[in-house]
This record gives sequence, C-alpha cells and structure tokens, in this order.
Amino acid sequence: MANIHQFDVVVVGAGGAGLMAGLYASRGAKTAVISKLYPTRSHTGAAQGGIGAALGNLEEDKPEWHTYDTVKGSDYLGDQDAIEFMCNEAIDAVLELEHMGLPFDRTPEGRISQRPFGGHTNNETGKPVRRAAHAADRTGHMILQTLYQQCLKNKVNFFDEYQALELLIVNGKAAGVVAVELATGELHTFHAKAVIFATGGHGRIFEVTSNAYAYTGDGAAMLLRKGLPLEDMEFFQFHPTGIYKLGILITEGVRGEGGVLINGKGERFMPKYAPTVKDLASRDVVSRAIYTEIREGRGANGSNYVYLDVRPESVIKYAALDGRTNPDGSPYTITGEEVLAKLPDIIDFCRVYLGVDPVTQLMPIQPTAHYTMGGIPTNKYGEVVIDDKNTVFPGLYAAGECACVSVHGGNRLGTNSLLDLVVFGKHSGIKAAEYANQVDFQELPGDAEAGARSQFDTLRNGSGKENAFDIATEMKKVMFDLVGIYRNEKDMRSAVEKVRGLQERFKQVRVTDTGRIFNTDLLNTWELGNMLEVAEVIAHCALNRKESRGGHSREDYPERDDQNWLKHTLAWKKDGNVSIGYKPVVITKYQPKKRVY
Repeated sequence: MANIHQFDVVVVGAGGAGLMAGLYASRGAKTAVISKLYPTRSHTGAAQGGIGAALGNLEEDKPEWHTYDTVKGSDYLGDQDAIEFMCNEAIDAVLELEHMGLPFDRTPEGRISQRPFGGHTNNETGKPVRRAAHAADRTGHMILQTLYQQCLKNKVNFFDEYQALELLIVNGKAAGVVAVELATGELHTFHAKAVIFATGGHGRIFEVTSNAYAYTGDGAAMLLRKGLPLEDMEFFQFHPTGIYKLGILITEGVRGEGGVLINGKGERFMPKYAPTVKDLASRDVVSRAIYTEIREGRGANGSNYVYLDVRPESVIKYAALDGRTNPDGSPYTITGEEVLAKLPDIIDFCRVYLGVDPVTQLMPIQPTAHYTMGGIPTNKYGEVVIDDKNTVFPGLYAAGECACVSVHGGNRLGTNSLLDLVVFGKHSGIKAAEYANQVDFQELPGDAEAGARSQFDTLRNGSGKENAFDIATEMKKVMFDLVGIYRNEKDMRSAVEKVRGLQERFKQVRVTDTGRIFNTDLLNTWELGNMLEVAEVIAHCALNRKESRGGHSREDYPERDDQNWLKHTLAWKKDGNVSIGYKPVVITKYQPKKRVY
C-alpha cells in the first residue's frame, strides 16, 4: 500500500456538516476532510431560504416553540431530547456563524433579519413566526463559503476529489477509509482513529429531485455493506415547490415572503388543507395538497403541475385577506424590486430555465424529491449507534443529511436541515477529537485496499450485457412512481421486486472506459450500485410500515397508528436480504396528538 495517510480524525464529505465537523475536530486533533467534490461545490450550497433559530429579532419567539414545532412537524416520530438539544443550540449556532463572517440579511436596526417558514409558529397564536435567519435566497451557499474559509484558516487538511469507497473496521472499531483519487485512479488508505461520515443524502434515486448529481447515498451504502443498520429510511420528503420537470428547488422562502399556491382553475387551495397557516403548512402537508389537486383534475392546463404566485399585487391581496402585517402592525406590502432583492436566485432560475419572470408571471411547480429524514443512526453527539439500545460503535460518527439523530422524525421542517448540519456537525467533530485523543491507532491489515479494489474489478469485468444508464433510468422511475408521495401495498411490493431485478441486472454491467484519469464512467456506475442498495431498503421499509405518518403517506393505511407504529425502523442488509427491527421514540414533554394546521 503505497498511498497511506494517517490522521487522528478523517471526515468523509465536505458539505456544511463535514466542514463543521472538520473545523471542530481540527481544534483538538490532526484532521483530514476528503470529498468527491471541491468543498464549495457541495450540495449545502443549494440550500436557499434560511437557518432556523428562535432569535426573536422581529417578533417574540422562544426555543421551546421551535422545539414543539419540530416535534409536531416530525409527526411525533422525532426524538424529543435531541430536538430540544438542537433548538436550544440554534441561537448560539447562528450567532457563531455571524461571528465567523456570514453575511446575513439585516433589519433596519442592524439585527439578523428573519422570515416565516412552513411549520414554524407562535405557539400561543398558532400564526406563522419569523424564525428563518437568511442571506437572501442563498443561505446555504454563504454557510458553505464561511465554513470553508474557517477550515482553511485552521489548517484543516483537504483531499479534494477523492471518492471514499470503503470504511475500514479493525477489532470492531472504525480504523479509516479507502478512497480513490479521481485525478489518477489510484487508491489511497486514510488510517484514522475516528471517522465522521457527512456524505449527504440520496435523492438521485428518484426521477424528479432537487438533489445534486452527487447525492447518491454513498455513506449509507458503505455502512450497509459493513453490516450496520440504517434508521427510518421509509421517510423521504418531497418538497412542494420544485421547478416543473426539472425539480430545481424554489425555496419555501417564496411563500415566507407572501407567495401562494394556485391551481389550474386559478384558485388558492391551501386554506382547504391547512386553514390556520395555509401556504406555510409543513412540507408533507403541502406536497400532498398539490398532488391531490392534480389527481382530482385541478392541475394547470390539465397537467401535473400547479402555480406559485409571488407577483406583488397577489401577495398584497392575500396578505390583507390573511390579516398578515409588518412587525410594526402596518399592512404588509412588497414591490417587484423587493421581490427581486429578497429572492434573486429564484427569479434568475425561473427566467433562465422556464422563461418565466416571477415578478409578473406565475411559476409552474410540482413536488420534487428533496430530503431524507432517515439515515445512519446516531445520538445527539453524532456517535453512530447500532441497535435499539443505542450501543455506540467505537470511533464512528455521522452528521448532516446522511445521519438520523432523529430530529426530523417523519417530516423535516424547512430551515432545520441547515441547523441540523451546523449543530450536529459541531458536536460530532468535538466528540471525534476527544475519542481520538484517548485511543491508539488500530493496526491495519496488509490488504486494506483489497475490498475497494475488488468493487472496481467487478465493474470492470462484468459481462457487458446490461447498460448502467438504462438501469438508473428505470430505478428512478420505479421509485418516483411507486414509492413517491402516495404509496400502497401493491405498488411497493412491485417496487421491491423491480429494484431486486435491477440489482441482478447490475451484476451484468461492464464499465467501457478503461482509463484511470477522471474515470467518471466507473465512478457513476459504482454510485449506481449504492443507489440500488439504498432504494431497496427504502422500498422495504415503506412496505413494512403500515400507517401514514409525515412524509410516508399510504392510501391503504391513511391514518397514523401510534399504538403500533410509534417507533423507529432499523434496517440491516443480511445475506442479500433486508432485515428489519425497531427502536423506541424518545418522548419527554410532548405526547402525540393529531397535527392541525
């Protein structure tokens, strides 16, 4: 093994969670961050609308309200101790980002500006509260740039464009990872005392998604292959407002600024589904409402989309009808110039990709696969846990979208993803450095790269009877059509069988590019293998959960069933089959009750 690197802590992934973990780990241990992308290209940069924190800069707000909204939004599947921890940490987390130099938008008095977001309320009045701290509509981009600068300042070691392939485990402890250097095709072994996975989500398994091309479930699949479980994989969030056909996200911040949803008959329809908070209901509620309008024949032009309306005259009209005012009590107004200033990227996306100007025209939108609530099970300090007793796997940590703490439960509230990655990225980095300073390096076997090399050899030496692109196209359609916003037993049984069939066909794939330098053919095919593994687990877990809760909505079991299903799903891959177990939900203050919006 020629290419061996030794670090106390190795972070896999350089999005917001990975950078935060790397920054905090580097303050106490020798740290490396490896990523298949340059850090500033990570998917955190696509997050638009804001980061949630009860700063109370424009109106009264409390961490307790944020906690309750998150518990309620999770459809009571979120672990309440972790949720309370996150919401209490939120204020300091946002202020820390500000002190690092993040250029938040400001109020006239110079405070961090905040906007309303779906599911965030004043718990006493039930009305939307301004809780999302924002930097225009590119908040994630600003977080990514700010954290990357801080990591460079703190001399974190970066290995950019290195694709992690395999987790190394020695004596039941994490011992590093094997990665391929994209520029040379050479394998590298990263020997570590602690490993933090921050590899993001897996939305690319769906046909229409807001997720980046790189979001292929690598971390989840790597741990599945090592016999470790994944948690609550049936819960996947479809964001209500993706650009029609493309899936590119239109931030909830548009509705936070007063935008409303309009069906093909020109009717505003959200008051039917969420009479109190209307267009600012939680994402699962709004996505199902849109899909219901479409299924019942009220889509725009008889097709499978509706409109989002942020034209100033419409915003002012509906604000008056809703009784929405400015913080000083004056009538809520907005101009075209203010729409453009508050939502510059969204306006640009629509003009470029749709030929539509949102200041004067309606935006065509449809729900888009957006975020996984499930992932690698962890506790609130980012330590990976492997069973229903929360047994910690030594030296292994996870944070961000690839992890399941679980603070999102059955449905994540907008702004809580950026908060999640900052809070739990920080604490996983702290814990990993503490652990690394208490243990010695595990001695690696002489053939540490053998597993990773074998994976590539299999793809290079297949029969070539099957084409990876065809398999990927079929998988995405199967998952979007059969394991999407609405689900039922027949469709999901079909999805499980079809994905298994695609896995068999995948064994016949052969990579045609024999080169070593930036062999994207090889890497894309390897990623497809990860997506097929994850897709099978999602379909299995969704078929198994016989109720509707949060983002998991079953037509054959339309009600939430707390008596039988108030529990987390754990899924293992054993002997080629998905095995399912359960873990209790942590309930502290808030007993489950029906969600009302």
